[in-house]
Amino acid sequence: MPQKKSSLIFPILAVLSAAAFTLLYLIPPDRFTPVPADLIRIARVFLLLFALYYLFERGFRMQIYTKILLGLVLGALAGLIFHESIAEIKPVGTAFIRMIQMIVIPLVFASLLVGTASLGDPKKMGRIGAKTLLYYLLYTAFAIAIGLVLANVFKPGSGLPEQVQARLLQDYQGQAGDLSGLSERTNPIDTLLNIIPTNPMEAMSQGVLLQIIFFSIFTGIALALIPKKKADPVLKFFDGINDAMIQIVHIAIRIAPYGVFALIASVVGSFGMDILLSLMKYCLITIGGMIFLNFTYPPVVYFFSGMSPWQFMKGIRSPQLIAFSTSSSSATLPVTIKACEENLGVPSDIASFVLPLGATVNMNGTALYQGVSAVFIAQVYGIGLTLGDQLLIVLTATLASIGAAGAPGVGMLMLVIVLKQVGIPLEGISLILGVERILDMFRTTLNITGDASAAVVIAASEGELKPLSKSRENA
Repeated sequence: MPQKKSSLIFPILAVLSAAAFTLLYLIPPDRFTPVPADLIRIARVFLLLFALYYLFERGFRMQIYTKILLGLVLGALAGLIFHESIAEIKPVGTAFIRMIQMIVIPLVFASLLVGTASLGDPKKMGRIGAKTLLYYLLYTAFAIAIGLVLANVFKPGSGLPEQVQARLLQDYQGQAGDLSGLSERTNPIDTLLNIIPTNPMEAMSQGVLLQIIFFSIFTGIALALIPKKKADPVLKFFDGINDAMIQIVHIAIRIAPYGVFALIASVVGSFGMDILLSLMKYCLITIGGMIFLNFTYPPVVYFFSGMSPWQFMKGIRSPQLIAFSTSSSSATLPVTIKACEENLGVPSDIASFVLPLGATVNMNGTALYQGVSAVFIAQVYGIGLTLGDQLLIVLTATLASIGAAGAPGVGMLMLVIVLKQVGIPLEGISLILGVERILDMFRTTLNITGDASAAVVIAASEGELKPLSKSRENA
């Protein structure tokens, strides 16, 4: 009996908190004359957060992506019910965004440096290494271009009233401080020259991400060229930093439902249903683009290797299902290697080189997602992106994909890199976090499909693709 009574404490407190929040909302703060209005607002925020805490952590067993999706839905409902007054909870969402921003630079530098150095001596990489990198990078750029075309043709973020766009820009003026210079960054030659940092430390302190990416790649190459005895301590140090940053990502993801609730509630409370309709359109366009890109792989495999599209898609069903359920290219890697060797006839040495490299470098699904997302957020804010700006998105997203860890949620960090480089307000990420898990499942599946296609194409180009027996083809 005592256990049953104690188990009722949290539900009762949660209901009382929600009721107290509603009561404090209905009564204007200036009616509590003895109590400062700011104190009333703080009390409302804490009451609402406690009710959310019970729902997310104590009420029901839910996966993190379910919590984020629920945070999106509840945030939208709270915005529609409580209107502009719900904006007082926005600092919770701002704290979440700042936490994500905090780790971008050390994560990008450490992961790129370690990933580049792990390729070994560039002189020894030979034909296979060059072909693999070229295939991955060209396909990544192609995927981003598809995303940009879809976003420009269907305009998922357009159609918002002008006054809504004006208020969005005004509210996020601090984050959009670089917007005035967007039209000036259209010279491709200057863009390429500006990638090379004159002072890497200054680039890191100012968050100039393309310069950081350039410096980290060249440092990784240099570490691969010096004696292993000297390079190993440096690589272990930065590998540890990379792991620590990934752990911070996991912590940030745990508080994501609260951040999403706060940001979406604030946006919807201020700007209404127009935002939600744009989000639905964005989600459908992104998934449609991924499905289209997925069906470009079988013809490419057939053209370069002669393998039938049916045999290719049938051979990678297992890794595709695991990728879809885990949203992790790295977690799926052992299954992908096994499928490519046993079902597609890729030699072990090629599979063991091409596929692990693909888990780091090849992020085609994520790249397409970034292209659509960047333009969508810019359209929501009423920001016009020139051709030069969109070429910068292609370049930044392609380079950022090289160092992206094959783990769930990393696409969000890559999107932060792209938005920051082009000068689009980072708060726009809150609009798409609610569907992040769904899109992550699709884009991870697309990523490992691209990895497998590269393994088959590279093996065929080297004349080492093994013919499969009829019994295995029909298995």
